[in-house]
Amino acid sequence: MFSERVTREESLRGDFEALRVSKRLVRSVSQKLRKKNLRGEGDDEDDVKGVSLKCLTIYGRGGGCKVGADTGEEYGDPSSRRRSSASEEGKGYKPFCGTEETGVDCFSYGVKEKFWKKSSRKDFELEESVRNSRMHIFLPDDILEMCLVRLPLTSLMNARLVCKKWRHLTTTSRFLQMRREGSHQNPWLFLFGTVKDGYCSGEIHALDVSQDQWHRIGADILKGRFMFSVVSILDDIYIVGGCSSLTNFGRVDRSSFKTHKGVLVFSPLTKSWRKIASMRYGRSMPVLGISEVNSDFSISQSHQNRQDRRFPRSRIGGVSDVYEDPHRLSLRRQYRNAFDENESSFLPSRRSYKFNRQKGDQSITKGGKRFVLIALGGLGSWDEPLDSGEIYDSISNKWTEIQRLPVDFGIVCSGVVCNGIFYVYSETDKLAGYDIERGFWIGIQTSPFPSRVHEYYPKLVSCGGRLFMLSVSWCEGDGQIGRRNKAVRKLWELDLMYLTWTEVSVHPDAPMDWNGAFVADRNMIFGVEMFKIFGQVLDFLTVCDISDREMNWSHISRNHMAHELDSSSCMTKALAVLHL
Repeated sequence: MFSERVTREESLRGDFEALRVSKRLVRSVSQKLRKKNLRGEGDDEDDVKGVSLKCLTIYGRGGGCKVGADTGEEYGDPSSRRRSSASEEGKGYKPFCGTEETGVDCFSYGVKEKFWKKSSRKDFELEESVRNSRMHIFLPDDILEMCLVRLPLTSLMNARLVCKKWRHLTTTSRFLQMRREGSHQNPWLFLFGTVKDGYCSGEIHALDVSQDQWHRIGADILKGRFMFSVVSILDDIYIVGGCSSLTNFGRVDRSSFKTHKGVLVFSPLTKSWRKIASMRYGRSMPVLGISEVNSDFSISQSHQNRQDRRFPRSRIGGVSDVYEDPHRLSLRRQYRNAFDENESSFLPSRRSYKFNRQKGDQSITKGGKRFVLIALGGLGSWDEPLDSGEIYDSISNKWTEIQRLPVDFGIVCSGVVCNGIFYVYSETDKLAGYDIERGFWIGIQTSPFPSRVHEYYPKLVSCGGRLFMLSVSWCEGDGQIGRRNKAVRKLWELDLMYLTWTEVSVHPDAPMDWNGAFVADRNMIFGVEMFKIFGQVLDFLTVCDISDREMNWSHISRNHMAHELDSSSCMTKALAVLHL
């Protein structure tokens, strides 16, 4: 009996020795808890979750709090670890802990590792979320602008949906100016005037050339309007004139129609529309030209005083001022094969124009962008061809009539601004230029132009300070349709010094579209041709890089979007290009 009692006392003493916690362990654990409380992760948050860091409700066999039951291995004291069976569930056992503030965590065997892993993961996620929220709140606006300005246009539109702050930052004039002057822009093509199911839907089809992806933009303001013209400058697109049916609204019906005077402006960067001053006369399919001018440009003096001047001076031929004054004969040799002194200032060479343009850009940057828009010809309210023109000033927001073209010039079919001159080409193969600064027309006689197919109107385009024209001609034969004859679309360049046309490139596709649209921006010439074949409308988009010596054409999109459109879209379409 006595030996059994001694053995039982020794076993109890061993149990107490195993449950003994050193002062050093208590001090280290309390310091760790104190640091946690300083980080803001105290009892309030953990008590809500049902966990107490100071004293955990841990169940063991027979009840009780197993203090330090599995902390020895954690702190490098394996002798203090006591293996006990904790496989039984704690249901039905009442927990108890001391009420004294000892600063010691209470763990049951096998629960500590799971608790610390779970709590550490939650702490990391909490700290990460707090860090991200603080970064979002205190990130300066200029840093946000620098990040957002580098996004592609599609990603930028999605970023505006994040919050009101981002939307406000990406629509300010400062941000748009940074976007316009930066090097993070890509060309976008905008196709207007499409007809679907017999109705002018007003939808705009936009192509991201870099991603080869089409986007559809709703434009209810254009519903029912057709036969209008578009032109682009900076980051805006101007929709000028057009007509709409009075009896069948929305349909392409010219039996009874209304010709519009209004001008709309579409900004793709902000997806906003606005109206500017209306023209004096209603026009459908007018020939447009747009150009930046100096801040001191004046329309009243240079244009209104010359409205009655109907016959322009000729660039070549006729009487020149050189022959009137014998003391100016030396100028004839100086400007031989070019032009006389009076006209050299408004049709400068490429080198002199580059210098003048740089001076103008400096003044424009200080005083703000200023441009003029010219609308010429087109069809009037009675479907009659017009020979009058108007010019719009962006500063005064007014339209002013300009000098009329000569009666024998013919109907204008194409026009473009190049080096401050608004060049127009007529159906009778005549070329004229309108000096924007001085406000009068100049008759230009060029070298004989090769024969062309007259059913296809020539298209003038300008890029890089060079003037080009696309026309359709026959490869062989005398212009008669035959089995061996093949029509091709060629690109010609006009030498502004010697006024001679030179063939520079041949379009790879057969000219199936009678009304092919071609536009230019920077060093690129873009074209779209649409035609119906086998009961389906197809579209082909091509591009030509004039900076390349070979000037080869290439297809930029194989994704046909015109298969849902009507064949009338081939005649009503209009194309614009922007770098956004």
